Amino acid sequence: MIMNISSSPVSRPIYSELSNPPGGLLIWIVIVLELFTFGLGLLALVVYGRQEPELFQAAAAQLDTRLGLLNTLVLMGSGFLMAQSVRFARLGDLGKAKKWIVYTLLLGALFVAIKTFEYNQKLGSGLIMDDNMFFTLYWLLTGFHLIHVLVGMVILIYLPFSFKSGSREENVENLVSGAAFWHMCDLIWLLLFPALYLIY
Repeated sequence: MIMNISSSPVSRPIYSELSNPPGGLLIWIVIVLELFTFGLGLLALVVYGRQEPELFQAAAAQLDTRLGLLNTLVLMGSGFLMAQSVRFARLGDLGKAKKWIVYTLLLGALFVAIKTFEYNQKLGSGLIMDDNMFFTLYWLLTGFHLIHVLVGMVILIYLPFSFKSGSREENVENLVSGAAFWHMCDLIWLLLFPALYLIY
């Protein structure tokens, strides 16, 4: 008996996932483009670091690894909290989903506070963008990432208000989109932290 592979139930979910990924195709296009942009920045860090290894080592030694590690733990924790929000939304408990969004926002605000404190330290020490190529890339990469975190927080603040008007499916879809953007911020920081604070 000859089976029609194109109509088999196994192939349909795979095609569906590719054409309509969780959160929608648009958010994943944005995520891919953002990861590509940060990838170029990290590539520049590697290239210039090989050209001036001593300068990069001396400059990186002026970063506070403890603050970088603390912010890494904060963002990882926020990613876990955001995943909990999505889980409760999928279970139909939007009340708990909102609470976990608030917890995520609190850790997001803590990340911003720690990064602001670190920036003040650098400015107080006169470590500005024009000092050398390392600090040019440091300010560009971490500043661009901080903007993404702030945008992510605005998205998360908006999400609970969108729950009132949308259907359950729409609410979950919107929340998954917001969570995908937030997890992108987590992932980018997990790449920036070792590249800036540890490698050199």
